Amino acid sequence: MSNDSDISPVGWYLATYQLRFIELAHTANNDPERRFLIWENTILVKASGIDEVYDKAVTFGLENTSPYKGGPAGVDVQWIFEGIVDLLPIYEELGDGSEVAWGEYKRAFKTIRRGAISKEEARQNLARPTN
Repeated sequence: MSNDSDISPVGWYLATYQLRFIELAHTANNDPERRFLIWENTILVKASGIDEVYDKAVTFGLENTSPYKGGPAGVDVQWIFEGIVDLLPIYEELGDGSEVAWGEYKRAFKTIRRGAISKEEARQNLARPTN
């Protein structure tokens, strides 16, 4: 059951889903202790409510999960859809400076500024290779 805080008054939502990268021939793809490369993709979804957001996010998440040949050796690989991680209504019209997500935390004063990054660090983070 949803309440008013679950409904976006502007019809937009953020949805985050997980994809897990596997080599199809690897024998430990279902080993619960094995570490995998995971992508959490956050997408913008236009919908009338949480059920529609969920369904659309699953559809988007499954779009790029077909097997393909990866790397120089042409190994059979695939991104596996592992599910929805988070759904969040957007509460104001989209535009430059609109708040689309927020978090609430309790942290010691000495650690508050450690998470802040400079413009140069932001550039480096965006330019980092994904593999």
